[in-house]
Amino acid sequence: MMNKRRYLTIFSLVATFFALTTALPAQINGGRGLMNVRSAWNLDPGYLLMYTQARFFGQVATMTDSTGKTSSYSLFNSQSTLVLSYGISQHVELALSPILYQDTNRGISQYNFIDDIFLAFKFGSLGRSGSHLKSGIDLAVRFPTAQMHNIVFEPYSTGRIGFGANTRFTWSAQPYYPDDGFTLHLNAGYWNHNDVGEKLSDALGTVDTIRVKKQTMEFLYGVGINFPTLRFDFSLEFFGNKFINKPPATAYSREDVAFISPRIRYKPYHWMNFDISCDLRVTSSDDDTDYSLPGMAGFELDDMPNYPAWRFNVGAQFTLLPRQSFSMSERDVLIRKAEARKELFEQIIRDKSEKDVAQKEVERIKLERRKAERELERLQQIILEKYKNKQQKEKSAKEEDN
Repeated sequence: MMNKRRYLTIFSLVATFFALTTALPAQINGGRGLMNVRSAWNLDPGYLLMYTQARFFGQVATMTDSTGKTSSYSLFNSQSTLVLSYGISQHVELALSPILYQDTNRGISQYNFIDDIFLAFKFGSLGRSGSHLKSGIDLAVRFPTAQMHNIVFEPYSTGRIGFGANTRFTWSAQPYYPDDGFTLHLNAGYWNHNDVGEKLSDALGTVDTIRVKKQTMEFLYGVGINFPTLRFDFSLEFFGNKFINKPPATAYSREDVAFISPRIRYKPYHWMNFDISCDLRVTSSDDDTDYSLPGMAGFELDDMPNYPAWRFNVGAQFTLLPRQSFSMSERDVLIRKAEARKELFEQIIRDKSEKDVAQKEVERIKLERRKAERELERLQQIILEKYKNKQQKEKSAKEEDN
């Protein structure tokens, strides 16, 4: 009965998020979770992760000069982001995310270096110990350090300080080791661009008289699932936005948009991961920007999309702290997990006063025993491989002596 109620709750949450036809996450996720959709689990205290991400899109565009003559050229849009995530405590995490490079496709330089900077405080890993469902909330600020804003193909941005909040929910098949089993992530957030009075085009203020009259606000959402294996993770994300208040017609990105994004993560070491993904737009390509207004860029195609139809992403994640992470072998990691399992069994003994706990704890002990057996087999395999390598080296040394 409890399992039916739990799955019904999860199904209701998923249905709610998909029914709320809702803008792009304000920043790339560099902590736990997927590339765009965040996990409710925070980093452990003292852990510092660095995530580097780059994405790319290209399109043939048409430029029209003042005489009406048209010419074609390649329009590229690329972005590079760095994310630093630090676990302050069990439930508090700090994330600093500067956009290092951003194509603008207008202006003298045609790019921003550096673009805007995000700062977020993440309160997470909230929920009863041993529960499959965890929750969290983020509070974020966007600092407008870029030279140019309101960029074609990119989420709407202005030269003002923006702020917002994001809620996170995660269901883990293995609550004590969430990264080792299937996970479902749900995000819902709000973003305020704080842009009243802003002029969005490049024209002089005496030429372009259009201003933002109401604060531009967005509802952000995301749903993601992850299937981990020993060396690879396979995930699928669905994320997007819905404007609560739209920006004026001089904004290059003023339409609601949603993407679906499959991702593969390669895990060669416990302190290093590599990601490859592709964002595929699933919403209309209709463009509501009025390019005839003063100061607007001189490119437009009949089939010019509002957002990229596709976007290729690559990323790499590194554990910088604690420093012993680099020197730890896979054998050491497995031993650490065994030590953590001792604390789990001690907690089970302390929790005997809970109602109907006996049967639940028997199932948990069985599950942990199966995990321990798998990890012991892996540990034996590592030791056996080292023994075989040692024997091979000794044999080769003897043959050289002879």
